[in-house]
Amino acid sequence: MTEHFKSLEKNTAYWGVPWEEAYGYAQAVQVGNEIYVSGQLSHDSNGNLIAPAELDQNGKPRDFSTMEAQMRATYENLATLLGRFGATLDNVVEETLYVLDVDAAFAVAGKVRKAAYGAERPQCASNLIGVSRLAMPPQLIEIACKAVLVPKATA
Repeated sequence: MTEHFKSLEKNTAYWGVPWEEAYGYAQAVQVGNEIYVSGQLSHDSNGNLIAPAELDQNGKPRDFSTMEAQMRATYENLATLLGRFGATLDNVVEETLYVLDVDAAFAVAGKVRKAAYGAERPQCASNLIGVSRLAMPPQLIEIACKAVLVPKATA
């Protein structure tokens, strides 16, 4: 017996940056009351990287001193994308930070995350994972998350 399933109704958001077309993906997808946000980088509205790491002769980051600036800009991008769905960082239930240097990320993550979420103890599950590289060599961090919208009560 073959089961037939209805297609998911999806609402998507894009930045309009070149890598969306090249790779072929949405920055965020809403299905029902859940929002899935693809890994975000520290870029401006034109796709220019903010605080890119200086690269060595092998094309790898020379130092990680721009981790804090990249992390702040990345959380700003997350907040902007979530806003397109009527959500805020307060709707985030889980986040994953992919970083090139775990020590550099831990050194700034506490204060940056607390400022971004506006709370001493942000109410979301968080994963911080060290990786060997990200999509763009000058990037030190990428953040993906899942958020949940809560229906407004009706009177």
